Amino acid sequence: MTTLSAPRSDASHLFSAPVIVAALGYFVDIYDLLLFGIVRLPSLASLGLNDTEISLTGASILNWQMTGLLLGGILWGVLGDKKGRLSVLFGSILTYSLANIACGFVQDADTYKVLRFIAGVGLAGELGAGITLVSEILPKHLRAIGTSLVAGIGLLGAVVAYFTVEYFSWRYAYFIGGGLGISLLLLRLGVFESGIFKDLKNQEHVQKGNFFSLFTNKNRLSRYLKCIGIGLPTWFVIGILSTFSNEFGSALGITEPVKPGLSIMWCYVGLSIGDLCSGFLSHWLKSRKKAVLYLMIFTLLFSGVFLYAGINNVSQLYTVAGLLGFGIGYWAMFVTIGAEQFGTNLRATAATTIPNMVRGTVVLMTTLFAAFKDSFSVINSGALVGLICFAIGLFCIITIPETHGRDLDFLEE
Repeated sequence: MTTLSAPRSDASHLFSAPVIVAALGYFVDIYDLLLFGIVRLPSLASLGLNDTEISLTGASILNWQMTGLLLGGILWGVLGDKKGRLSVLFGSILTYSLANIACGFVQDADTYKVLRFIAGVGLAGELGAGITLVSEILPKHLRAIGTSLVAGIGLLGAVVAYFTVEYFSWRYAYFIGGGLGISLLLLRLGVFESGIFKDLKNQEHVQKGNFFSLFTNKNRLSRYLKCIGIGLPTWFVIGILSTFSNEFGSALGITEPVKPGLSIMWCYVGLSIGDLCSGFLSHWLKSRKKAVLYLMIFTLLFSGVFLYAGINNVSQLYTVAGLLGFGIGYWAMFVTIGAEQFGTNLRATAATTIPNMVRGTVVLMTTLFAAFKDSFSVINSGALVGLICFAIGLFCIITIPETHGRDLDFLEE
């Protein structure tokens, strides 16, 4: 007599090995992604650079890392669709873990640039591959909650990175990040590949991972650009309001020194909570678009509070930074939308390149912010950059196709 196995519970799906390992992978990814920004001053000072050199070299190293993210996003995205989601999860974490360990031994700025570029290439693959794998493995009614768990847990890596640097030297902080990544590789040995991708792998006639095909079809290009546009407000909050919070603090007349690193940390605390909530909100509303739209409007309102409500002390500023972080907690939902918009043969390419394209727009935002400051106040310059980002973001989320409950077993022709 044959016995039928009981159907798996929702909890067993959500706390399965792929979800847990993807969450831990993103945790390490965020730790390493933000680490240079946190150790920039002490690490460059210890290499013998003066204040002017630290400013110029620090910006250059950050640009090298961001360039690595952009190129790595394309590389890992294509590999994810050609070779599998797991190959990217293994390859990317090995790349950035070894690069981070090497950063702990660095003795000159030029080597530092190359190592942060390599780390950037590695860091580009983690989130997109993890979200793609989790989206394809989980039942469709649990996708939003599962991907939110990945991002919500993962984003706490920013908090751990901040306190690691507070208690250890910058070199040890790099060693810890690299060690965490190598340890995670052992956990990943038990993770299985997406069944949807396995089915695709056997279809030799299907073109897989063609990055340029995102630009050769009008409808596909529109979906791709709208996915990128949805993410712009998230990095306006992180890359402008939080990163330059010391400048905004001075412009607001706050007498106490504002620490950008602390603003970013509180922003990521809020972001982690918001990411966890956004999945449940999407599940409750039965809509990705409504969940993102409501959180984007929340972020817009608190951006106005940050800039124009008359904040007069650091406690208020850090509190609003946390609320802004909560608002941009649709980050996981934004990446999930990117994965759900595209067929299996292009899904990893899209889901991996989209968040890295958004990260790359920070260069444009900071350039605009600097240019506006020639004619406007710091407050108004920030507001103008924000106005552009939110206008694009709101248009994109309103007009992009809804993907809640979509069956992901389809191909891009």
